[in-house]
Amino acid sequence: MRCSERAHDATTQSGARGVKADFSRDEARRIALAAQGFADPAPRGTVDRRTLARVLSRVGVLQIDSVNVLVRSHFLPVFSRLGAYDPALLEREAYGARRSLFEYWAHMASLAPLSLQPHLRWRMERARRALGTWPGIGKMLVERPQYLRELKATIAERGALAASDFEGSRGTGSWWGWSDVKSGLEALFWCGEITTLRRRNFERIYDLTERVIPQAILDVPTPSEADAQRELTRVAARALGIASERDLRDYFRLKPADSRARVAELVEAGELRTVTVEGVRGPHYLHRDARLTRSISVAALLSPFDSLIWFRERTSELFDFDFRLEIYTPSHKRIHGYYVLPFLLGDRLVARVDLKHDRAAGTLRAQAIHVEKGVARRTILPALRERLEAMAAWLGAERVALPK
Repeated sequence: MRCSERAHDATTQSGARGVKADFSRDEARRIALAAQGFADPAPRGTVDRRTLARVLSRVGVLQIDSVNVLVRSHFLPVFSRLGAYDPALLEREAYGARRSLFEYWAHMASLAPLSLQPHLRWRMERARRALGTWPGIGKMLVERPQYLRELKATIAERGALAASDFEGSRGTGSWWGWSDVKSGLEALFWCGEITTLRRRNFERIYDLTERVIPQAILDVPTPSEADAQRELTRVAARALGIASERDLRDYFRLKPADSRARVAELVEAGELRTVTVEGVRGPHYLHRDARLTRSISVAALLSPFDSLIWFRERTSELFDFDFRLEIYTPSHKRIHGYYVLPFLLGDRLVARVDLKHDRAAGTLRAQAIHVEKGVARRTILPALRERLEAMAAWLGAERVALPK
């Protein structure tokens, strides 16, 4: 059911009694899961471009990460929602001749729909003024504009290039080990002067933006900052279903003042409704198209960078699941493992699985399985095993190895 009428009734009751929340946490979770596509019907037959587009329209943006102990993170959200599909399909959408996605700093490093490119130009313009970037990027922009012009001119003359195609591209150990070449290219990327044409062994190959982004997108007039941020907030609200202002802010990493203003405008326009969630502090905002399903019947392993859970505070509040990435934690201090995927069963996060694709051995290794407090291991193991076997088949692994 659509939530708007239910929210209106509940808000009225809440105002009359002063005590009843508009939605329970169970209901809020189901709204959030439906918004993220976990209540959609399973695809029939092979996943095609249209089916993939449905997922992308749900999540709005896919986060990119370099860790490949299992599979690159941006491939996982699609698998979590659709099951087995050809990763080359997503590759073509991101880097093919008929691409529908482009790379930019949307959430973090992300694949975002081309339609959002005009709505991220304000961030590119701020970057040109060394605002909103990493310190090393900002320093490069302020202190070495001539060097950046030379890098861009080289790409304009020679065509698409990776950082490793330039002389002096090897890092010196300073600032993440990035060389001046890599830092300069990333500065140009942040400013929107160049963008990713494709990737080679995950290394970005840059080209001039006007040679990559379709002309129809480039011809779209640049919105004002307020209009652009409002559209980003609208996308976030649709993708989250029900969310606090902080949740909405985090989706596209807006500044607090900008986010608060845009949320207030969407409330005034009737696109968002202010509601409360039982046991969760502060007001929440319900998107007018949000759905409250009676139940969620899903089993899915989630990327640690899945948009359902990437804002950890929301994950804790809605799912009672405190999730921390331990990739950068020394091994002897890790609690759950190196690359841990939360396991979603129904509308609950019930376990954490430390996974590794041992390509040499043809094995998907579940190096550790940590079941949440109050969850009986035997009740979730069949569904978890089935998902692990499905993932192994998708990755081309011959077997699954469970911890002893």
